[in-house]
Amino acid sequence: MAAIAKPLDYGPDAIILKGLDGNNWRLKDYESRGGYQALKKILRDNVKPEEVIAEVKKSALRGRGGAGFPTGLKWSFMPRSFPGAKYLVCNSDEGEPGTFKDRDIIRYNPHILIEGMIIAAYAMGIAVGYNYIHGEIWADYDRFEEALEEARAAGFLGEKILGAEFSFQLHAFHGYGAYICGEETALLESIEGKKGQPRFKPPFPASFGLYGKPTTINNTETFAAVPYIMREGGDAFLSLGKPNNGGTKLFSMSGNVARPGNYEVRLGTPFAKLLEMAGGMRNGKKIKGVIPGGSSMPVIRGDVMMSTDMDYDSIAKAGSMLGSGAVIVMDEDTCMVRAAERLAYFYYEESCGQCTPCREGTGWLYRVIHRIEHGLGRQEDLDLLLNLADQIQGRTICALGDAAAMPVRAFVKNYREEFEYHISHKHCMVGPGGYSTSPAIESLAMAAE
Repeated sequence: MAAIAKPLDYGPDAIILKGLDGNNWRLKDYESRGGYQALKKILRDNVKPEEVIAEVKKSALRGRGGAGFPTGLKWSFMPRSFPGAKYLVCNSDEGEPGTFKDRDIIRYNPHILIEGMIIAAYAMGIAVGYNYIHGEIWADYDRFEEALEEARAAGFLGEKILGAEFSFQLHAFHGYGAYICGEETALLESIEGKKGQPRFKPPFPASFGLYGKPTTINNTETFAAVPYIMREGGDAFLSLGKPNNGGTKLFSMSGNVARPGNYEVRLGTPFAKLLEMAGGMRNGKKIKGVIPGGSSMPVIRGDVMMSTDMDYDSIAKAGSMLGSGAVIVMDEDTCMVRAAERLAYFYYEESCGQCTPCREGTGWLYRVIHRIEHGLGRQEDLDLLLNLADQIQGRTICALGDAAAMPVRAFVKNYREEFEYHISHKHCMVGPGGYSTSPAIESLAMAAE
């Protein structure tokens, strides 16, 4: 496989992607950085599975895929005494617009993910795992397969790992680019060879998951944090962040910043510092708005964001969610109506159509914003959009309906004056006839066309 170029610097506090140059991803390189030491210690010292879970709980590691659920608590839901098969699944189906961190973990440090999954399997008594990888990053899928073969050959995967009474086999599985398969139960349906549509819950995957068996699903970045926690201790990981927000976090910076890319920083780092790491605003423009956690999260006004820290609790206090950590930055020249239209179109196109509020409502959201954007809007459309969002959010099987409704509500709430200007003047506030938007949003939604 051809070498993949080195990304931007990940930051001085990086633990997942520290010291990587694009060519040191193989097993020997990972072991030289302390790789698999945590797994060896657990098996050598016969650490009890419940002790592993307790250490993860102590670390305050929260799910990095979007929901931010405490990882150790989630692992404790797995029934240890279940007599049949149990499964472990990694969600690497990175389809959230603005998010590109997980593919860098697979690309630059695949063995840290493998070791994290092995440790998780040990903690929960699981013998088989799958990594569901976004099908449109095929080179990274191939790289992960190569890393799996290296791990098997070295005895880290398979029967009686490192001579212990613990066996675990891990397989790669690729999707085909459907956004809905990022939803964990739709992902399970896809692995089973079915159409990727979300399941009704309950039952939850912890009791009825893959092939109807107990299953634990975590995000790529979540598993990748586990080796450090077990090698250095939960307290050490917690100290990198802040209470209830342990460790570092990868943030995918895109939009109107000078140096887009992934940056791994401590949770609780001020957004202003993160923006500085990304080179500041492109061309010295003023900041207008920020979507802090992927396109499904509510937008925050730029002035509010500049005084906000990058952790789950601080972002929630500011009126949004940390989500996947995809930070989309928009400058003063961004048309917020156009931005809302592009995002609404994406969710309209990606709805699986199973739920009526989502299937019909996402189309209405897009069409109403579309007519406002193109000079045909009415003042009553703004209340109509908010009403539509209320009729969608919380009324669907999965969170895609929420993902479509929350951004629209936030755009109207935080930039209502711009929507009203569009309706009254039949053109954009940032300039007559202008329909400009953030490069990130403009390009990310192209996938839906």
